[in-house]
Amino acid sequence: MRAIVQDSYGSTDVLRLARIARPEIAADEVLVHVRAAGLDRGTWHMMAGQPYLLRVLGFGFRAPKNRVPGLDVAGTVVAVGSAVTRFSTGDEVFGISRGSFAEYAAVREDKLARKPWNLTFAQAAAVPISAGTALQALTDVGQVEPGQRVLVIGASGGVGSYAVQLAKAFGAEVTGVCSTAKLDWVRNLGADHVVDYTRQDFADGPTRYDLILDLAGNASLSRLRSALTPAGTLVIVGGEEGGRWTGGFGRSLRAPLVSPFVRQRMTMLASKERASDQERLTTLIEAGTLIPSIDRTYPLECVPEAMRHLEAGDVRGKVVLTL
Repeated sequence: MRAIVQDSYGSTDVLRLARIARPEIAADEVLVHVRAAGLDRGTWHMMAGQPYLLRVLGFGFRAPKNRVPGLDVAGTVVAVGSAVTRFSTGDEVFGISRGSFAEYAAVREDKLARKPWNLTFAQAAAVPISAGTALQALTDVGQVEPGQRVLVIGASGGVGSYAVQLAKAFGAEVTGVCSTAKLDWVRNLGADHVVDYTRQDFADGPTRYDLILDLAGNASLSRLRSALTPAGTLVIVGGEEGGRWTGGFGRSLRAPLVSPFVRQRMTMLASKERASDQERLTTLIEAGTLIPSIDRTYPLECVPEAMRHLEAGDVRGKVVLTL
């Protein structure tokens, strides 16, 4: 099969198109004929091997353990393992795989769901990682409630575009933080208010938030706390600045250490990959409550170009590969 392979960490130059053997599936896996695959910041971090904390955590010290990158996947089941009970050949599915930047990918049954009937394969591939992360940040960790004021920092990105829609669906009053060029787009996602971070500090002014999702920011913990209500909750999902060792994860590691000493709850999200989230998202998608946003699509051989576009920071929603 054709696949993008990576034999070392580095820039987009380490990504190349090659012909390799189809993956073999375990008893609890299915083989998916990939129709589309999503890109996210996690795939960029695994390409670059930064922050170095990822290597220490077991993703591969000198080179990635998974030679074929890619997590988000949508496609058709062509083979099932002996222990698989939920899927059969021919089923249209989406979920989280190992090595989705290829014509075929092995996917565990418990990370896979049936594709929503009203989505294309490209739209479905834009959902699993980003929408699942937004869902867990809001519900599992943030414990969002109707009527709360929710601030989404990084509202125009892959996770942020879903967080805005989901927070609205759960009855919150949503403020999205983004750049000037994306203000109208974030409003169209459903945000009640928008903040242009190039002109305004979200922590200034009288508004205080019950829940802040920091999805791609670099604000200090003290500044984030100043924007919270006295008993508000901060959930740090990511960050794109910091040293090579911990990168933006430094704040995520510090927040739980500070939390026991203040009234506000400060925490981080350690996201899980599970089919139950995809099924819950499917219900919202099929009801028309949640709509994937695709910035651009690229063919498989243009993965380096797609990754550079993602790295530039101009993406609205998701970048998707189509096969």
